[in-house]
Amino acid sequence: MHFAHDTQEALIAAAALVNTRLGGTDHLRSQADLDAFMVDNPYTGTRLRTEAELAQVRHMREQLRTVWDTPDRDAAAEVVNELLRQVDARPYLTKHGEYDWHVHATEPDDPLAQRIGAEAAMGFVDLIRGDDLDRLKRCAGEDCDAVLVDLSRNRSRRFCDTGNCGNRAHVAAYRARKAHAATA
Repeated sequence: MHFAHDTQEALIAAAALVNTRLGGTDHLRSQADLDAFMVDNPYTGTRLRTEAELAQVRHMREQLRTVWDTPDRDAAAEVVNELLRQVDARPYLTKHGEYDWHVHATEPDDPLAQRIGAEAAMGFVDLIRGDDLDRLKRCAGEDCDAVLVDLSRNRSRRFCDTGNCGNRAHVAAYRARKAHAATA
């Protein structure tokens, strides 16, 4: 399935936000951390740069994480519907910058966490409608709890981008094959 650019960006940004807290470590503790997140995952609109805004974004991160933790499509639809109500999503078409017509679900002056939640929820809506919720995955790395969005055509992505999980798994498999060949 092909996803619109805004859907892809919203889903990738949602995963990136969820992955700012991994293994008990919070990588979204300061305005500088949020600034770094925003460089890689830009959102249009107002940015207050307050501690309250940072706290709201961290709270939204935990709400988005629940979508990855939801066991099935029907339950995910309930979670996403609640998120859409909470952020007061009001979808409209817009175009700006390098992007042609796409959907925004909140106004540019709405709080940042609300805009993040609305954009992510709209991406989740597309996954649920297309019966593609299985594209939301957990990293297959043994010691990794990161989430990812598998946008590959054949749904074969297994490892996150947050660490070196895929490379470590491939090296371990190579070494195991070499060790097995040496003993055989």
